[in-house]
Amino acid sequence: MASGFLSKSRYLSGLQCLKYLWLIENDPDSVPQPDARTQHLFDQGHLVEQLARRLFPDGVEVPFDDFRRNIALTRRSLEARGTLFQAGIMADNLYSRLDVLKPAQDGKWDIVEVKSSTKVKDENLHDISFQKHCCEKHGLAVNKCYLVYINNRYVRSGEIDPHQLFITENVTDGVDSAGAGIEDRIKTMLETMVATERPDLPVGSHCSDPYECPVTLCQDSLPENNILDLYRGGKKRFDLLYGGVLRIRDIPATTKLTHAQETQKWCDVNCEPYVNHERIKTFLTTLKYLPHYLDFETFNTAIPLFDGTRPYQQIPFQFSLHVVREQAGPQHFSFLADGPEDPRPKFLEELRRVLVEEGSIVTYNRSFEKGILEDLGQAFPVYSDWISHVCSRLIDLLEPFRGFDYYHPDQRGSASIKSVLPALTGKSYDEMAISNGDAASLAYLTMTYGVMPEADKQKIRADLEKYCGLDTEGMISIVDKLRRLC
Repeated sequence: MASGFLSKSRYLSGLQCLKYLWLIENDPDSVPQPDARTQHLFDQGHLVEQLARRLFPDGVEVPFDDFRRNIALTRRSLEARGTLFQAGIMADNLYSRLDVLKPAQDGKWDIVEVKSSTKVKDENLHDISFQKHCCEKHGLAVNKCYLVYINNRYVRSGEIDPHQLFITENVTDGVDSAGAGIEDRIKTMLETMVATERPDLPVGSHCSDPYECPVTLCQDSLPENNILDLYRGGKKRFDLLYGGVLRIRDIPATTKLTHAQETQKWCDVNCEPYVNHERIKTFLTTLKYLPHYLDFETFNTAIPLFDGTRPYQQIPFQFSLHVVREQAGPQHFSFLADGPEDPRPKFLEELRRVLVEEGSIVTYNRSFEKGILEDLGQAFPVYSDWISHVCSRLIDLLEPFRGFDYYHPDQRGSASIKSVLPALTGKSYDEMAISNGDAASLAYLTMTYGVMPEADKQKIRADLEKYCGLDTEGMISIVDKLRRLC
Protein backbone atom coordinates (compact mmCIF):
# COMPACT_ATOMS: atom_id res chain seq x y z
CA MET A 1 0.00 0.00 0.00
CA ALA A 2 1.09 3.54 -0.66
CA SER A 3 3.02 5.52 1.92
CA GLY A 4 0.79 7.55 4.21
CA PHE A 5 -2.10 5.06 4.04
CA LEU A 6 -3.62 4.42 7.47
CA SER A 7 -5.48 1.17 8.08
CA LYS A 8 -7.24 0.13 11.27
CA SER A 9 -4.38 -2.18 12.32
CA ARG A 10 -1.84 0.60 11.78
CA TYR A 11 -3.97 3.05 13.72
CA LEU A 12 -3.98 0.67 16.68
CA SER A 13 -0.21 0.20 16.35
CA GLY A 14 0.23 3.97 16.32
CA LEU A 15 -1.88 4.33 19.44
CA GLN A 16 0.55 2.05 21.24
CA CYS A 17 3.76 3.49 19.83
CA LEU A 18 4.48 5.96 17.01
CA LYS A 19 7.96 4.49 16.59
CA TYR A 20 6.43 1.06 15.97
CA LEU A 21 4.05 2.58 13.40
CA TRP A 22 6.98 4.26 11.63
CA LEU A 23 8.90 0.99 11.49
CA ILE A 24 5.92 -0.90 10.04
CA GLU A 25 5.65 1.68 7.26
CA ASN A 26 9.31 2.50 6.60
CA ASP A 27 11.42 -0.41 7.84
CA PRO A 28 9.19 -3.51 7.75
CA ASP A 29 12.19 -5.86 7.80
CA SER A 30 12.87 -4.76 11.39
CA VAL A 31 9.43 -5.98 12.46
CA PRO A 32 9.45 -9.76 13.01
CA GLN A 33 6.72 -11.91 11.52
CA PRO A 34 4.16 -13.15 14.07
CA ASP A 35 5.56 -16.00 16.17
CA ALA A 36 3.68 -19.28 16.56
CA ARG A 37 1.80 -18.12 19.65
CA THR A 38 0.67 -14.87 18.02
CA GLN A 39 -0.36 -16.70 14.87
CA HIS A 40 -2.37 -19.12 16.99
CA LEU A 41 -4.20 -16.17 18.56
CA PHE A 42 -4.95 -14.84 15.08
CA ASP A 43 -6.26 -18.25 14.02
CA GLN A 44 -8.42 -18.47 17.15
CA GLY A 45 -9.83 -15.06 16.37
CA HIS A 46 -10.69 -16.13 12.85
CA LEU A 47 -12.54 -19.22 14.10
CA VAL A 48 -14.44 -17.11 16.63
CA GLU A 49 -15.43 -14.62 13.94
CA GLN A 50 -16.69 -17.39 11.65
CA LEU A 51 -18.81 -18.85 14.44
CA ALA A 52 -20.16 -15.43 15.44
CA ARG A 53 -21.52 -14.95 11.94
CA ARG A 54 -24.22 -17.47 12.85
CA LEU A 55 -25.71 -14.68 14.97
CA PHE A 56 -26.48 -12.92 11.69
CA PRO A 57 -27.99 -15.59 9.41
CA ASP A 58 -28.83 -13.11 6.64
CA GLY A 59 -25.27 -11.78 6.44
CA VAL A 60 -23.22 -11.89 3.24
CA GLU A 61 -19.43 -11.85 3.07
CA VAL A 62 -17.74 -9.26 0.90
CA PRO A 63 -14.67 -10.97 -0.59
CA PHE A 64 -11.52 -9.41 0.86
CA ASP A 65 -8.72 -11.29 -0.85
CA ASP A 66 -8.13 -8.19 -2.99
CA PHE A 67 -8.09 -4.83 -1.22
CA ARG A 68 -9.42 -2.66 -4.07
CA ARG A 69 -12.02 -5.23 -5.11
CA ASN A 70 -13.22 -5.40 -1.49
CA ILE A 71 -13.81 -1.64 -1.50
CA ALA A 72 -15.61 -1.68 -4.85
CA LEU A 73 -17.86 -4.62 -3.91
CA THR A 74 -18.66 -3.02 -0.56
CA ARG A 75 -19.73 0.19 -2.26
CA ARG A 76 -22.18 -1.73 -4.46
CA SER A 77 -23.38 -3.95 -1.59
CA LEU A 78 -24.22 -0.96 0.62
CA GLU A 79 -26.96 0.02 -1.79
CA ALA A 80 -28.83 -3.26 -1.11
CA ARG A 81 -28.95 -2.46 2.66
CA GLY A 82 -28.15 -6.01 3.76
CA THR A 83 -25.93 -7.26 6.60
CA LEU A 84 -22.32 -7.41 5.41
CA PHE A 85 -19.30 -9.32 6.69
CA GLN A 86 -15.86 -7.78 6.03
CA ALA A 87 -17.18 -4.63 4.41
CA GLY A 88 -14.24 -2.47 3.32
CA ILE A 89 -14.66 1.26 3.88
CA MET A 90 -12.23 3.68 2.24
CA ALA A 91 -12.35 7.36 3.19
CA ASP A 92 -9.57 9.50 1.73
CA ASN A 93 -6.39 7.82 3.02
CA LEU A 94 -8.14 5.85 5.77
CA TYR A 95 -9.27 2.24 5.41
CA SER A 96 -11.12 -0.11 7.70
CA ARG A 97 -12.67 -3.53 7.25
CA LEU A 98 -15.62 -4.28 9.53
CA ASP A 99 -16.52 -7.67 10.97
CA VAL A 100 -20.23 -6.92 10.68
CA LEU A 101 -22.03 -3.90 9.23
CA LYS A 102 -25.73 -4.20 9.88
CA PRO A 103 -28.55 -1.95 8.60
CA ALA A 104 -30.47 -0.05 11.29
CA GLN A 105 -33.46 2.26 11.25
CA ASP A 106 -33.64 5.57 9.38
CA GLY A 107 -31.00 4.56 6.87
CA LYS A 108 -28.33 4.21 9.53
CA TRP A 109 -25.93 1.33 10.22
CA ASP A 110 -24.83 -0.66 13.27
CA ILE A 111 -21.17 -1.62 13.63
CA VAL A 112 -20.54 -5.01 15.24
CA GLU A 113 -16.98 -6.03 16.16
CA VAL A 114 -16.20 -9.64 17.11
CA LYS A 115 -13.40 -10.41 19.56
CA SER A 116 -12.13 -13.64 21.09
CA SER A 117 -11.61 -11.91 24.45
CA THR A 118 -13.89 -12.45 27.44
CA LYS A 119 -14.56 -8.79 28.29
CA VAL A 120 -14.63 -5.33 26.78
CA LYS A 121 -11.15 -3.79 26.63
CA ASP A 122 -10.05 -0.22 25.97
CA GLU A 123 -8.29 -1.27 22.79
CA ASN A 124 -11.56 -2.74 21.50
CA LEU A 125 -13.25 0.64 21.91
CA HIS A 126 -10.43 2.39 20.03
CA ASP A 127 -10.67 -0.30 17.33
CA ILE A 128 -14.38 0.38 16.82
CA SER A 129 -13.94 4.15 17.08
CA PHE A 130 -11.64 4.05 14.04
CA GLN A 131 -14.20 1.96 12.14
CA LYS A 132 -16.92 4.45 13.04
CA HIS A 133 -14.75 7.38 11.98
CA CYS A 134 -14.09 5.76 8.60
CA CYS A 135 -17.79 5.02 8.07
CA GLU A 136 -18.87 8.54 8.93
CA LYS A 137 -16.12 10.08 6.82
CA HIS A 138 -17.34 7.87 3.97
CA GLY A 139 -20.86 9.24 4.41
CA LEU A 140 -22.51 6.43 6.37
CA ALA A 141 -24.62 7.35 9.37
CA VAL A 142 -23.76 5.13 12.35
CA ASN A 143 -26.54 4.19 14.76
CA LYS A 144 -25.04 1.95 17.45
CA CYS A 145 -21.77 0.11 18.06
CA TYR A 146 -21.63 -3.39 19.53
CA LEU A 147 -18.93 -5.74 20.72
CA VAL A 148 -19.46 -9.49 20.50
CA TYR A 149 -17.14 -11.38 22.84
CA ILE A 150 -16.78 -14.77 24.54
CA ASN A 151 -18.96 -15.77 27.49
CA ASN A 152 -16.42 -17.62 29.64
CA ARG A 153 -19.19 -19.18 31.75
CA TYR A 154 -20.63 -21.04 28.78
CA VAL A 155 -20.35 -24.82 29.12
CA ARG A 156 -20.51 -26.85 25.94
CA SER A 157 -23.21 -29.50 25.65
CA GLY A 158 -23.42 -30.95 22.17
CA GLU A 159 -23.16 -28.58 19.22
CA ILE A 160 -21.89 -25.08 20.00
CA ASP A 161 -24.72 -22.62 20.57
CA PRO A 162 -23.45 -19.21 19.42
CA HIS A 163 -26.25 -17.41 21.25
CA GLN A 164 -24.92 -18.86 24.52
CA LEU A 165 -21.22 -18.75 23.63
CA PHE A 166 -21.23 -15.03 22.84
CA ILE A 167 -22.18 -11.89 24.73
CA THR A 168 -23.28 -8.91 22.64
CA GLU A 169 -22.78 -5.58 24.42
CA ASN A 170 -23.76 -2.08 23.31
CA VAL A 171 -20.52 -0.10 23.59
CA THR A 172 -21.62 3.06 21.77
CA ASP A 173 -20.88 5.39 24.68
CA GLY A 174 -17.43 3.90 25.23
CA VAL A 175 -16.67 4.13 21.51
CA ASP A 176 -17.69 7.79 21.44
CA SER A 177 -15.40 8.49 24.41
CA ALA A 178 -12.52 6.64 22.74
CA GLY A 179 -13.13 8.61 19.55
CA ALA A 180 -12.58 11.98 21.21
CA GLY A 181 -9.55 13.58 19.54
CA ILE A 182 -9.31 10.90 16.84
CA GLU A 183 -8.76 13.38 14.01
CA ASP A 184 -5.72 14.84 15.76
CA ARG A 185 -4.34 11.37 16.41
CA ILE A 186 -4.84 10.35 12.80
CA LYS A 187 -3.11 13.54 11.61
CA THR A 188 -0.12 12.80 13.87
CA MET A 189 0.07 9.21 12.64
CA LEU A 190 -0.09 10.17 8.97
CA GLU A 191 2.70 12.70 9.52
CA THR A 192 4.74 10.10 11.38
CA MET A 193 4.39 7.54 8.61
CA VAL A 194 5.81 9.87 5.93
CA ALA A 195 8.54 11.33 8.15
CA THR A 196 12.10 10.71 7.00
CA GLU A 197 13.39 10.16 10.53
CA ARG A 198 12.26 7.53 13.03
CA PRO A 199 10.57 9.01 16.13
CA ASP A 200 12.89 9.05 19.12
CA LEU A 201 10.65 7.48 21.77
CA PRO A 202 12.06 5.82 24.92
CA VAL A 203 10.96 2.42 26.16
CA GLY A 204 8.08 2.51 28.61
CA SER A 205 4.96 0.74 29.77
CA HIS A 206 3.55 1.09 26.27
CA CYS A 207 6.08 -1.51 25.08
CA SER A 208 3.86 -4.24 26.53
CA ASP A 209 0.47 -2.54 26.83
CA PRO A 210 -1.89 -3.56 25.40
CA TYR A 211 0.33 -5.91 23.37
CA GLU A 212 3.93 -7.10 23.68
CA CYS A 213 5.96 -5.26 21.07
CA PRO A 214 7.82 -7.70 18.79
CA VAL A 215 10.57 -5.18 17.99
CA THR A 216 13.72 -5.50 20.12
CA LEU A 217 15.88 -2.66 18.79
CA CYS A 218 14.69 -0.23 21.48
CA GLN A 219 16.30 -2.36 24.19
CA ASP A 220 19.31 -3.67 22.29
CA SER A 221 21.64 -1.04 23.72
CA LEU A 222 20.77 -1.79 27.35
CA PRO A 223 23.35 -3.77 29.40
CA GLU A 224 22.83 -7.12 31.09
CA ASN A 225 20.91 -6.98 34.36
CA ASN A 226 19.48 -3.69 33.26
CA ILE A 227 16.84 -1.76 35.14
CA LEU A 228 14.00 -3.28 33.09
CA ASP A 229 14.77 -6.65 34.74
CA LEU A 230 13.91 -5.27 38.18
CA TYR A 231 11.50 -7.73 39.81
CA ARG A 232 7.98 -6.28 39.86
CA GLY A 233 9.53 -2.92 39.11
CA GLY A 234 6.47 -1.43 37.39
CA LYS A 235 6.67 2.33 36.83
CA LYS A 236 9.71 2.53 39.10
CA ARG A 237 11.84 0.93 36.36
CA PHE A 238 11.04 3.63 33.85
CA ASP A 239 11.44 6.48 36.33
CA LEU A 240 14.94 5.18 37.09
CA LEU A 241 15.72 4.61 33.41
CA TYR A 242 14.62 8.13 32.42
CA GLY A 243 16.77 9.39 35.29
CA GLY A 244 19.84 7.79 33.70
CA VAL A 245 20.01 4.56 35.75
CA LEU A 246 20.69 1.69 33.33
CA ARG A 247 21.86 -1.09 35.63
CA ILE A 248 20.23 -2.57 38.69
CA ARG A 249 23.54 -2.25 40.53
CA ASP A 250 23.43 1.54 39.99
CA ILE A 251 20.06 2.09 41.68
CA PRO A 252 20.63 4.93 44.19
CA ALA A 253 20.61 4.02 47.88
CA THR A 254 17.81 6.56 48.37
CA THR A 255 15.45 4.55 46.15
CA LYS A 256 12.92 2.53 48.14
CA LEU A 257 13.13 -1.14 47.13
CA THR A 258 11.31 -4.28 48.18
CA HIS A 259 13.19 -7.18 49.78
CA ALA A 260 13.30 -8.99 46.43
CA GLN A 261 14.60 -5.89 44.64
CA GLU A 262 17.23 -5.29 47.31
CA THR A 263 18.33 -8.91 46.87
CA GLN A 264 18.58 -8.42 43.12
CA LYS A 265 20.71 -5.34 43.56
CA TRP A 266 22.99 -7.06 46.09
CA CYS A 267 23.55 -9.99 43.72
CA ASP A 268 24.30 -7.71 40.80
CA VAL A 269 26.74 -5.61 42.83
CA ASN A 270 28.53 -8.66 44.25
CA CYS A 271 28.29 -10.83 41.12
CA GLU A 272 27.20 -13.83 43.17
CA PRO A 273 23.97 -15.59 44.14
CA TYR A 274 22.12 -14.92 47.36
CA VAL A 275 21.24 -17.92 49.56
CA ASN A 276 19.04 -17.79 52.65
CA HIS A 277 20.25 -21.05 54.12
CA GLU A 278 17.83 -21.23 57.03
CA ARG A 279 14.69 -20.63 54.99
CA ILE A 280 15.79 -23.12 52.35
CA LYS A 281 16.50 -25.73 55.03
CA THR A 282 13.02 -25.13 56.42
CA PHE A 283 11.49 -25.55 52.97
CA LEU A 284 13.37 -28.79 52.34
CA THR A 285 12.00 -30.28 55.56
CA THR A 286 8.50 -30.07 54.04
CA LEU A 287 9.45 -32.69 51.44
CA LYS A 288 8.29 -36.06 52.72
CA TYR A 289 9.44 -39.44 51.50
CA LEU A 290 8.57 -40.77 48.85
CA PRO A 291 9.10 -37.58 46.79
CA HIS A 292 7.25 -37.28 43.48
CA TYR A 293 8.04 -34.59 40.91
CA LEU A 294 5.02 -33.79 38.76
CA ASP A 295 4.35 -31.48 35.82
CA PHE A 296 1.29 -30.99 33.60
CA GLU A 297 0.99 -29.63 30.09
CA THR A 298 -2.33 -28.16 28.98
CA PHE A 299 -3.99 -26.39 26.09
CA ASN A 300 -6.90 -23.99 25.93
CA THR A 301 -9.08 -22.80 23.07
CA ALA A 302 -11.58 -19.99 22.72
CA ILE A 303 -14.19 -22.43 21.44
CA PRO A 304 -14.45 -25.41 23.82
CA LEU A 305 -13.74 -28.69 22.03
CA PHE A 306 -15.44 -31.12 24.43
CA ASP A 307 -18.73 -31.39 26.24
CA GLY A 308 -18.56 -30.12 29.80
CA THR A 309 -15.75 -27.64 29.10
CA ARG A 310 -15.69 -23.83 29.00
CA PRO A 311 -13.94 -21.32 26.73
CA TYR A 312 -10.26 -21.05 27.56
CA GLN A 313 -10.45 -23.83 30.14
CA GLN A 314 -7.07 -25.48 30.62
CA ILE A 315 -7.30 -29.05 29.29
CA PRO A 316 -4.48 -31.35 30.47
CA PHE A 317 -3.07 -33.58 27.75
CA GLN A 318 0.32 -34.63 29.18
CA PHE A 319 2.11 -35.25 32.43
CA SER A 320 5.60 -36.18 33.49
CA LEU A 321 6.24 -37.83 36.85
CA HIS A 322 9.53 -38.76 38.48
CA VAL A 323 9.36 -40.84 41.68
CA VAL A 324 12.65 -40.81 43.60
CA ARG A 325 13.49 -43.84 45.72
CA GLU A 326 16.59 -43.73 47.91
CA GLN A 327 18.16 -46.90 46.60
CA ALA A 328 16.77 -47.28 43.08
CA GLY A 329 16.98 -43.62 42.02
CA PRO A 330 14.39 -41.72 39.94
CA GLN A 331 11.72 -43.71 38.13
CA HIS A 332 10.00 -41.91 35.28
CA PHE A 333 6.35 -42.18 34.23
CA SER A 334 4.65 -40.17 31.54
CA PHE A 335 1.40 -39.76 29.68
CA LEU A 336 0.76 -38.03 26.36
CA ALA A 337 -2.74 -38.13 24.88
CA ASP A 338 -3.18 -39.71 21.47
CA GLY A 339 -6.15 -38.88 19.27
CA PRO A 340 -8.74 -36.09 19.01
CA GLU A 341 -11.05 -37.23 21.83
CA ASP A 342 -11.17 -35.56 25.25
CA PRO A 343 -7.80 -36.45 26.86
CA ARG A 344 -8.92 -35.95 30.46
CA PRO A 345 -10.37 -39.41 31.27
CA LYS A 346 -7.21 -41.25 30.19
CA PHE A 347 -5.03 -38.57 31.77
CA LEU A 348 -6.73 -39.14 35.14
CA GLU A 349 -6.74 -42.90 34.83
CA GLU A 350 -3.03 -43.03 34.11
CA LEU A 351 -2.11 -40.47 36.77
CA ARG A 352 -3.96 -42.43 39.41
CA ARG A 353 -2.21 -45.61 38.31
CA VAL A 354 1.32 -44.24 38.69
CA LEU A 355 1.04 -41.99 41.77
CA VAL A 356 2.17 -43.74 44.92
CA GLU A 357 -0.05 -43.27 47.97
CA GLU A 358 2.65 -41.68 50.12
CA GLY A 359 5.13 -38.86 49.94
CA SER A 360 5.18 -35.24 48.81
CA ILE A 361 4.23 -34.32 45.26
CA VAL A 362 6.56 -31.54 44.17
CA THR A 363 5.37 -29.11 41.48
CA TYR A 364 6.68 -25.80 40.20
CA ASN A 365 3.90 -23.26 40.72
CA ARG A 366 1.57 -25.44 42.77
CA SER A 367 -1.53 -23.34 42.06
CA PHE A 368 -1.48 -24.40 38.41
CA GLU A 369 -1.47 -28.17 38.96
CA LYS A 370 -3.86 -27.80 41.89
CA GLY A 371 -6.30 -25.83 39.75
CA ILE A 372 -6.16 -28.44 36.99
CA LEU A 373 -6.77 -31.24 39.48
CA GLU A 374 -9.69 -29.44 41.09
CA ASP A 375 -11.27 -28.87 37.67
CA LEU A 376 -10.86 -32.58 36.97
CA GLY A 377 -12.49 -33.44 40.28
CA GLN A 378 -15.55 -31.39 39.34
CA ALA A 379 -15.75 -32.89 35.87
CA PHE A 380 -15.21 -36.48 37.05
CA PRO A 381 -16.68 -36.76 40.59
CA VAL A 382 -15.67 -40.41 40.94
CA TYR A 383 -12.10 -39.12 41.35
CA SER A 384 -12.91 -36.20 43.67
CA ASP A 385 -11.86 -37.81 46.99
CA TRP A 386 -8.63 -39.11 45.48
CA ILE A 387 -7.91 -35.72 43.94
CA SER A 388 -8.47 -33.97 47.29
CA HIS A 389 -5.88 -36.30 48.83
CA VAL A 390 -3.43 -35.63 46.00
CA CYS A 391 -3.88 -31.87 46.37
CA SER A 392 -3.12 -32.10 50.10
CA ARG A 393 0.29 -33.60 49.23
CA LEU A 394 1.35 -30.89 46.75
CA ILE A 395 4.53 -28.91 47.50
CA ASP A 396 5.48 -25.78 45.57
CA LEU A 397 9.13 -25.69 44.53
CA LEU A 398 8.60 -22.14 43.29
CA GLU A 399 8.30 -20.98 46.91
CA PRO A 400 11.98 -20.42 47.77
CA PHE A 401 12.60 -18.65 44.46
CA ARG A 402 9.47 -16.50 44.51
CA GLY A 403 10.50 -15.47 48.03
CA PHE A 404 14.06 -14.75 46.82
CA ASP A 405 15.50 -17.18 49.37
CA TYR A 406 17.70 -18.12 46.44
CA TYR A 407 18.51 -15.72 43.65
CA HIS A 408 21.18 -15.72 40.94
CA PRO A 409 21.91 -12.68 38.75
CA ASP A 410 21.43 -14.84 35.64
CA GLN A 411 17.74 -15.19 36.53
CA ARG A 412 17.23 -11.57 35.40
CA GLY A 413 14.43 -10.97 37.86
CA SER A 414 12.51 -14.12 37.00
CA ALA A 415 11.63 -17.00 39.32
CA SER A 416 10.31 -19.26 36.53
CA ILE A 417 11.85 -22.71 36.18
CA LYS A 418 13.12 -21.69 32.73
CA SER A 419 15.31 -19.10 34.46
CA VAL A 420 16.09 -20.89 37.71
CA LEU A 421 17.15 -24.24 36.24
CA PRO A 422 20.07 -22.95 34.09
CA ALA A 423 21.13 -20.40 36.70
CA LEU A 424 21.24 -22.96 39.52
CA THR A 425 22.21 -26.19 37.74
CA GLY A 426 23.55 -25.27 34.30
CA LYS A 427 20.84 -27.29 32.56
CA SER A 428 18.91 -25.45 29.88
CA TYR A 429 15.93 -25.66 27.53
CA ASP A 430 17.74 -23.68 24.83
CA GLU A 431 18.57 -26.53 22.46
CA MET A 432 15.19 -28.23 22.67
CA ALA A 433 12.75 -28.22 19.74
CA ILE A 434 9.97 -27.44 22.25
CA SER A 435 11.20 -25.20 25.02
CA ASN A 436 8.17 -23.69 26.76
CA GLY A 437 4.56 -24.39 27.66
CA ASP A 438 3.06 -22.27 24.88
CA ALA A 439 5.09 -24.14 22.28
CA ALA A 440 4.05 -27.46 23.83
CA SER A 441 0.36 -26.56 23.66
CA LEU A 442 0.57 -25.42 20.04
CA ALA A 443 2.58 -28.47 19.04
CA TYR A 444 -0.01 -30.78 20.60
CA LEU A 445 -2.93 -28.99 18.93
CA THR A 446 -1.16 -29.05 15.57
CA MET A 447 -0.26 -32.71 15.91
CA THR A 448 -3.73 -33.73 17.07
CA TYR A 449 -6.06 -31.58 14.99
CA GLY A 450 -3.91 -30.58 12.04
CA VAL A 451 -2.99 -32.47 8.89
CA MET A 452 0.62 -33.64 8.70
CA PRO A 453 2.68 -36.72 7.81
CA GLU A 454 2.84 -39.44 10.44
CA ALA A 455 6.61 -39.03 10.74
CA ASP A 456 6.14 -35.38 11.72
CA LYS A 457 3.57 -36.36 14.34
CA GLN A 458 5.95 -38.87 15.84
CA LYS A 459 8.69 -36.25 16.02
CA ILE A 460 6.37 -33.86 17.86
CA ARG A 461 5.44 -36.62 20.29
CA ALA A 462 9.10 -37.30 20.97
CA ASP A 463 9.83 -33.57 21.42
CA LEU A 464 6.88 -33.19 23.82
CA GLU A 465 8.03 -36.16 25.90
CA LYS A 466 11.54 -34.72 26.08
CA TYR A 467 10.34 -31.25 27.08
CA CYS A 468 7.89 -32.30 29.77
CA GLY A 469 10.40 -34.84 31.10
CA LEU A 470 13.00 -32.11 31.55
CA ASP A 471 10.57 -30.13 33.72
CA THR A 472 10.37 -32.89 36.31
CA GLU A 473 13.98 -34.00 35.89
CA GLY A 474 14.95 -30.36 36.34
CA MET A 475 13.01 -30.15 39.61
CA ILE A 476 15.02 -33.09 40.96
CA SER A 477 18.22 -31.29 40.01
CA ILE A 478 17.04 -28.08 41.67
CA VAL A 479 16.21 -29.85 44.94
CA ASP A 480 19.52 -31.72 44.87
CA LYS A 481 21.39 -28.45 44.36
CA LEU A 482 19.48 -26.75 47.19
CA ARG A 483 20.36 -29.63 49.51
CA ARG A 484 24.05 -29.25 48.65
CA LEU A 485 23.90 -25.51 49.27
CA CYS A 486 22.55 -26.10 52.77
